[in-house]
Amino acid sequence: MSGGVFLIGGGWAAPEVYGPLLRAADGGRIGCVLVDEGDGEEQFARFAGALRAAGECVPVPLPVPLGGRFEPGPLKDGLDGVLVCGGLTPAYQAAFADCLELLPGLLAERGIPYAGFSAGAVLAARRAVVGGWLVDGVAVCPPDTAEDLEEVEVRPGLGLVPFAVDVHAAQWGTLGRLVAAVARGSVPYGVAIDEDTVLEAAGGEGRVGGRGRVHVVRPSGDGAGAVVRSYATGEAVPLGQPPLP
Repeated sequence: MSGGVFLIGGGWAAPEVYGPLLRAADGGRIGCVLVDEGDGEEQFARFAGALRAAGECVPVPLPVPLGGRFEPGPLKDGLDGVLVCGGLTPAYQAAFADCLELLPGLLAERGIPYAGFSAGAVLAARRAVVGGWLVDGVAVCPPDTAEDLEEVEVRPGLGLVPFAVDVHAAQWGTLGRLVAAVARGSVPYGVAIDEDTVLEAAGGEGRVGGRGRVHVVRPSGDGAGAVVRSYATGEAVPLGQPPLP
């Protein structure tokens, strides 16, 4: 995707994680897609403040009512970047369900960079791990991180990146959920991103920014589990398909 893909693991302590998006958008108009769970204006103000703290830009609210569908028309009307925000991840997946095929092409055609914060980062995957805390009834992460689901659930995403994404990795203990999804073959491989951390994904490589780490999870190669390798800020991350040794 020519505009770039930027995956943010959540958190509010590091506005610099929005810097790569603003540079790609040349400090322009950033459409902020929010699923409005009743506090949409407050949440938009919070994201707008974080964006402005990172640099010059013009945040534009693109609210979607809970249970509604996102209409990609505004992306054709003068936006320089898009930020898909955070909230209940299954609700975000449902909001984009009608444009999963259309939106990636539109972003690529116009060269619009995509950033996802928390739920928005999860949605960027081809196969999105939208929540859950159990695999065959066995706990793989804390129940408070389940997104109102029981069994770990994988749904279609936007396909902007070929790997699955989980977020709040160190803070919420969600790395175990992604490990379980990779180990059982529900997703081919994945990255779990700490809060206040951004992964810039470009082709077969990425780069870590912010204050935390990115954890790459790949099948072990022997069918027995998964292999995890973590990367700190400033490090390049291999994102190609072959498993790590």
